[in-house]
Amino acid sequence: MKVKFFAYIRDYTNCKETDFEYCETLEMLLRRLSEAYGEKFRNKVFQGNQLSKEVIILVNGRHIAHLDGISTKLNREDVVAIFPVVAGG
Repeated sequence: MKVKFFAYIRDYTNCKETDFEYCETLEMLLRRLSEAYGEKFRNKVFQGNQLSKEVIILVNGRHIAHLDGISTKLNREDVVAIFPVVAGG
């Protein structure tokens, strides 16, 4: 599956995108990405055991709020995009 990183999330991963091993659920993917990319990434994506409100995650262009949230089932061909929440002025 392809995972794309945007804005300062790229600073934590040192890449724009990666082909990552298949994970059955979004939560499993995020936990494995956290293991791969370390504490800064994990702290941005998770708040305790919950998904952080500091990220927006899309699966195949659909916000996970319109799917099954962190429990969203994934397929091998899916594209997951991880964005930081940003505010403008």
